[in-house]
Amino acid sequence: MAEKKIIAVVGSTGAQGGGLVRAILADPDGGFAARAITRDPSSEKARALAAKGAEVVAADVADVASLERAFKGAYGVYCVTFFWEHFSPEKEMQHVKNMAAAAKSAGVEHVVWSTLEDTRRWVPLDDDRMPTLMGSYKVPHFDAKGASDKVFAEAGLPTTNLLTSFYWDNLIYFGMGPKEGPNGNLVFTLPMGEAKLPGMAAEDIGRTAYEIFKRDGELVGKTVGVAGEHLTGEEMAAALSRALGREVEYNAIEPDAYRALGFPGAEDLGNMFQFKRDFQEVFRGHRDMQASRSLLPTVQTFDQWLAENAERIPIE
Repeated sequence: MAEKKIIAVVGSTGAQGGGLVRAILADPDGGFAARAITRDPSSEKARALAAKGAEVVAADVADVASLERAFKGAYGVYCVTFFWEHFSPEKEMQHVKNMAAAAKSAGVEHVVWSTLEDTRRWVPLDDDRMPTLMGSYKVPHFDAKGASDKVFAEAGLPTTNLLTSFYWDNLIYFGMGPKEGPNGNLVFTLPMGEAKLPGMAAEDIGRTAYEIFKRDGELVGKTVGVAGEHLTGEEMAAALSRALGREVEYNAIEPDAYRALGFPGAEDLGNMFQFKRDFQEVFRGHRDMQASRSLLPTVQTFDQWLAENAERIPIE
């Protein structure tokens, strides 16, 4: 039997990387082996991956030498950054440079880079439709990733850029689920008006990445967008009503009101949703449903995701 190609997965205990590791492990005859990269191999999640058959390796995106060791001998590398841990676009961009340098040093044959649009291509810093944040960004957690796409290209790395979508899992972990309203009904709030929001199960990002690696270089040099469905806030509220067995109302607030909610990252997310609302043709066009399903036929709909996860959504 041929030796399996190793895919080194950054962020293996997180939403995206964990999904990729699990997809590789669920396909023992697929010709790939999972190397799960994590800062803490002793964590519960890391130990769970090891128990399922993953090779668990310690490395930190802030430490190039540790990444070089972790990438050595790998066929492919999945690269992702962690903006919400530090809220620093500059740190995020440095981590991309570190991953690219390590991948180049290790001679990997395929990089899949989890990225997003640099919104400044459509909303320049002097455009007052939305506030400029941190002095240099419109949507910091988007812009830093989009601006970093060139890092892999300039390093001469064979790379596929993977454009992700809104995680439905944010309803569980990020406080975006329905809240109790004054009339006793549940209220689901988004600053999207009647625009459609491309969304997906976080697990499906990793599954999509695995399909890209399985195409054996066919998608190198390409940008691939993926989504499970494109839904309006009204459609999401209706699906939540069915799944939760309680009326959920859609509260379509303005981006200014969302930016003023005061939680960490509210301004960033308010700008993000405004970008998605105001540039539907661009954002949805990058995440074509037919292309998503041709790559991953099992990509979940919102109803399918809710059937498995509705009970995990905290109701406040």
